[in-house]
Amino acid sequence: MERNVERTAERNVDAERNTERTTPFPSRRGILAGAALTAVPAVLLSGTRADARPQAVDHPGAAWHPASRRNYTPSNRPRAHPLHYVIIHVAQTTYSGTLSVFRNPRTKVSAHYVVRSSDGHVAQCVRDSDIAWHSGNWDYNTRSIGIEHEGWVDRPGYFTDAMYERSARLTASICERHGIPRNRGHIIGHHEVPGSDHTDPGRHWDWKRYLRLVKSA
Repeated sequence: MERNVERTAERNVDAERNTERTTPFPSRRGILAGAALTAVPAVLLSGTRADARPQAVDHPGAAWHPASRRNYTPSNRPRAHPLHYVIIHVAQTTYSGTLSVFRNPRTKVSAHYVVRSSDGHVAQCVRDSDIAWHSGNWDYNTRSIGIEHEGWVDRPGYFTDAMYERSARLTASICERHGIPRNRGHIIGHHEVPGSDHTDPGRHWDWKRYLRLVKSA
Protein backbone atom coordinates (compact mmCIF):
# COMPACT_ATOMS: atom_id res chain seq x y z
CA MET A 1 0.00 0.00 0.00
CA GLU A 2 2.84 2.37 0.84
CA ARG A 3 4.35 1.65 -2.59
CA ASN A 4 1.09 2.77 -4.20
CA VAL A 5 1.24 6.02 -2.24
CA GLU A 6 4.85 6.56 -3.27
CA ARG A 7 3.96 6.02 -6.94
CA THR A 8 1.10 8.50 -6.58
CA ALA A 9 3.45 11.11 -5.11
CA GLU A 10 5.98 10.52 -7.90
CA ARG A 11 3.26 11.01 -10.55
CA ASN A 12 2.24 14.25 -8.91
CA VAL A 13 5.81 15.54 -8.94
CA ASP A 14 6.18 14.58 -12.61
CA ALA A 15 2.93 16.38 -13.48
CA GLU A 16 4.12 19.49 -11.71
CA ARG A 17 7.41 19.49 -13.63
CA ASN A 18 5.69 18.87 -16.95
CA THR A 19 3.35 21.81 -16.50
CA GLU A 20 6.21 24.03 -15.28
CA ARG A 21 4.04 25.37 -12.49
CA THR A 22 5.35 26.81 -9.27
CA THR A 23 2.33 25.31 -7.51
CA PRO A 24 1.62 21.56 -7.32
CA PHE A 25 -0.61 19.83 -9.87
CA PRO A 26 -2.05 17.18 -7.59
CA SER A 27 -3.86 13.94 -8.15
CA ARG A 28 -6.64 12.54 -5.98
CA ARG A 29 -5.94 8.90 -6.82
CA GLY A 30 -4.24 8.29 -3.47
CA ILE A 31 -7.54 8.47 -1.61
CA LEU A 32 -8.76 5.37 -3.44
CA ALA A 33 -6.19 3.38 -1.49
CA GLY A 34 -8.88 3.25 1.20
CA ALA A 35 -8.88 3.00 4.93
CA ALA A 36 -5.70 0.92 5.01
CA LEU A 37 -3.84 4.22 5.05
CA THR A 38 -5.07 4.77 8.60
CA ALA A 39 -2.26 2.44 9.61
CA VAL A 40 0.43 4.88 8.39
CA PRO A 41 3.17 4.99 11.06
CA ALA A 42 3.07 8.04 13.30
CA VAL A 43 6.55 9.07 12.17
CA LEU A 44 5.16 9.78 8.69
CA LEU A 45 2.60 12.15 10.17
CA SER A 46 5.05 14.12 12.32
CA GLY A 47 5.09 16.94 9.77
CA THR A 48 1.45 17.71 10.51
CA ARG A 49 1.88 18.74 14.14
CA ALA A 50 2.07 22.42 13.29
CA ASP A 51 -1.25 22.11 11.45
CA ALA A 52 -3.01 20.70 14.50
CA ARG A 53 -3.30 24.03 16.30
CA PRO A 54 -6.94 24.97 17.04
CA GLN A 55 -8.26 27.13 14.23
CA ALA A 56 -11.57 28.83 13.53
CA VAL A 57 -13.54 26.92 10.93
CA ASP A 58 -15.33 28.50 7.97
CA HIS A 59 -18.49 26.44 8.43
CA PRO A 60 -20.28 26.75 11.79
CA GLY A 61 -20.44 23.40 13.56
CA ALA A 62 -17.58 21.82 11.62
CA ALA A 63 -14.68 20.22 13.50
CA TRP A 64 -11.16 21.24 12.54
CA HIS A 65 -9.14 18.25 11.29
CA PRO A 66 -6.31 19.83 9.30
CA ALA A 67 -4.75 18.24 6.26
CA SER A 68 -0.98 18.16 6.03
CA ARG A 69 0.42 21.42 4.69
CA ARG A 70 2.11 19.34 2.00
CA ASN A 71 -1.31 18.36 0.63
CA TYR A 72 -2.75 21.75 -0.35
CA THR A 73 -1.67 25.17 -1.63
CA PRO A 74 -1.97 28.22 0.65
CA SER A 75 -3.84 31.03 -1.05
CA ASN A 76 -6.06 34.05 -0.45
CA ARG A 77 -9.28 33.12 -2.19
CA PRO A 78 -11.56 34.55 -3.42
CA ARG A 79 -9.21 37.51 -3.89
CA ALA A 80 -6.53 35.38 -5.53
CA HIS A 81 -8.96 33.10 -7.41
CA PRO A 82 -12.74 33.57 -7.76
CA LEU A 83 -14.80 30.65 -6.51
CA HIS A 84 -17.23 29.16 -9.03
CA TYR A 85 -17.88 25.54 -7.99
CA VAL A 86 -18.67 23.16 -5.17
CA ILE A 87 -17.42 19.70 -6.16
CA ILE A 88 -19.07 16.62 -4.64
CA HIS A 89 -16.91 13.55 -3.98
CA VAL A 90 -17.37 10.09 -2.51
CA ALA A 91 -14.19 9.06 -0.76
CA GLN A 92 -14.17 5.30 -1.41
CA THR A 93 -13.23 4.84 2.24
CA THR A 94 -14.45 5.61 5.74
CA TYR A 95 -14.64 8.99 7.45
CA SER A 96 -11.60 8.25 9.64
CA GLY A 97 -9.74 6.76 6.67
CA THR A 98 -10.30 9.93 4.66
CA LEU A 99 -8.97 12.14 7.45
CA SER A 100 -5.91 9.90 7.74
CA VAL A 101 -5.21 10.18 4.02
CA PHE A 102 -5.38 13.96 4.21
CA ARG A 103 -3.04 14.05 7.22
CA ASN A 104 -0.44 11.89 5.49
CA PRO A 105 2.02 14.27 3.76
CA ARG A 106 2.95 11.60 1.23
CA THR A 107 -0.48 11.30 -0.40
CA LYS A 108 -0.60 14.77 -2.03
CA VAL A 109 -4.39 14.93 -1.77
CA SER A 110 -6.97 16.81 0.30
CA ALA A 111 -10.45 18.30 0.28
CA HIS A 112 -11.90 21.20 2.21
CA TYR A 113 -14.58 19.18 4.01
CA VAL A 114 -15.48 15.59 4.90
CA VAL A 115 -19.03 14.50 5.79
CA ARG A 116 -19.65 11.42 7.94
CA SER A 117 -22.32 8.92 6.91
CA SER A 118 -23.88 7.97 10.24
CA ASP A 119 -24.79 11.42 11.53
CA GLY A 120 -23.70 13.95 8.88
CA HIS A 121 -20.90 15.29 11.09
CA VAL A 122 -18.70 17.72 9.14
CA ALA A 123 -14.92 18.01 9.38
CA GLN A 124 -13.00 20.89 7.81
CA CYS A 125 -9.52 19.95 6.63
CA VAL A 126 -8.49 22.93 4.46
CA ARG A 127 -9.60 26.55 4.81
CA ASP A 128 -11.91 27.89 2.08
CA SER A 129 -9.25 30.47 1.24
CA ASP A 130 -6.67 27.77 0.44
CA ILE A 131 -6.55 25.44 -2.57
CA ALA A 132 -7.27 21.80 -1.76
CA TRP A 133 -5.98 19.13 -4.14
CA HIS A 134 -9.16 17.20 -4.85
CA SER A 135 -10.38 17.42 -8.45
CA GLY A 136 -7.37 16.30 -10.50
CA ASN A 137 -7.62 19.54 -12.51
CA TRP A 138 -5.52 22.46 -11.28
CA ASP A 139 -7.77 25.13 -12.78
CA TYR A 140 -10.85 23.63 -11.12
CA ASN A 141 -8.98 23.23 -7.84
CA THR A 142 -8.24 26.96 -7.78
CA ARG A 143 -11.91 27.83 -8.35
CA SER A 144 -13.72 25.27 -6.21
CA ILE A 145 -14.50 23.94 -2.76
CA GLY A 146 -14.28 20.14 -2.44
CA ILE A 147 -16.57 18.09 -0.20
CA GLU A 148 -15.76 14.43 0.46
CA HIS A 149 -18.46 12.03 1.67
CA GLU A 150 -17.76 8.88 3.61
CA GLY A 151 -18.63 5.76 1.64
CA TRP A 152 -18.35 3.99 -1.69
CA VAL A 153 -20.07 4.78 -4.98
CA ASP A 154 -21.56 1.28 -5.21
CA ARG A 155 -22.87 1.19 -1.61
CA PRO A 156 -25.89 3.52 -1.47
CA GLY A 157 -26.53 2.63 2.16
CA TYR A 158 -23.80 5.10 3.07
CA PHE A 159 -25.86 7.98 1.63
CA THR A 160 -28.01 8.49 4.72
CA ASP A 161 -30.66 11.13 5.35
CA ALA A 162 -28.30 12.77 7.85
CA MET A 163 -25.48 12.90 5.30
CA TYR A 164 -27.67 14.45 2.60
CA GLU A 165 -29.13 17.03 4.97
CA ARG A 166 -25.90 18.13 6.64
CA SER A 167 -23.98 18.12 3.38
CA ALA A 168 -26.69 20.19 1.70
CA ARG A 169 -26.54 22.75 4.52
CA LEU A 170 -22.77 22.84 4.12
CA THR A 171 -23.02 23.41 0.37
CA ALA A 172 -25.70 26.10 0.84
CA SER A 173 -23.46 27.86 3.35
CA ILE A 174 -20.48 27.74 0.99
CA CYS A 175 -22.58 29.12 -1.86
CA GLU A 176 -23.87 31.94 0.32
CA ARG A 177 -20.40 32.89 1.59
CA HIS A 178 -18.81 32.94 -1.84
CA GLY A 179 -21.65 33.94 -4.17
CA ILE A 180 -21.83 30.56 -5.94
CA PRO A 181 -25.19 29.88 -7.64
CA ARG A 182 -27.13 26.97 -6.12
CA ASN A 183 -27.61 25.01 -9.34
CA ARG A 184 -26.21 21.97 -11.15
CA GLY A 185 -24.00 24.16 -13.29
CA HIS A 186 -22.02 25.15 -10.22
CA ILE A 187 -22.59 22.23 -7.81
CA ILE A 188 -21.02 19.35 -9.70
CA GLY A 189 -19.71 15.83 -9.26
CA HIS A 190 -16.08 14.87 -9.47
CA HIS A 191 -16.85 12.95 -12.64
CA GLU A 192 -17.86 16.22 -14.32
CA VAL A 193 -14.46 17.87 -13.90
CA PRO A 194 -12.68 18.05 -17.28
CA GLY A 195 -10.01 15.37 -17.57
CA SER A 196 -11.27 13.40 -14.55
CA ASP A 197 -11.14 9.61 -14.66
CA HIS A 198 -13.34 9.27 -11.56
CA THR A 199 -17.02 8.27 -11.41
CA ASP A 200 -17.97 9.72 -8.03
CA PRO A 201 -20.38 10.52 -6.59
CA GLY A 202 -21.81 7.78 -8.81
CA ARG A 203 -25.24 6.71 -10.05
CA HIS A 204 -26.67 6.21 -6.54
CA TRP A 205 -26.18 9.85 -5.55
CA ASP A 206 -29.61 11.52 -5.62
CA TRP A 207 -28.92 14.85 -7.32
CA LYS A 208 -32.57 15.97 -7.41
CA ARG A 209 -32.93 15.43 -3.69
CA TYR A 210 -29.59 17.02 -2.95
CA LEU A 211 -30.26 20.18 -4.97
CA ARG A 212 -33.71 20.47 -3.42
CA LEU A 213 -32.15 20.35 0.05
CA VAL A 214 -29.44 22.85 -0.91
CA LYS A 215 -31.98 25.33 -2.26
CA SER A 216 -34.21 25.02 0.80
CA ALA A 217 -31.38 25.25 3.37
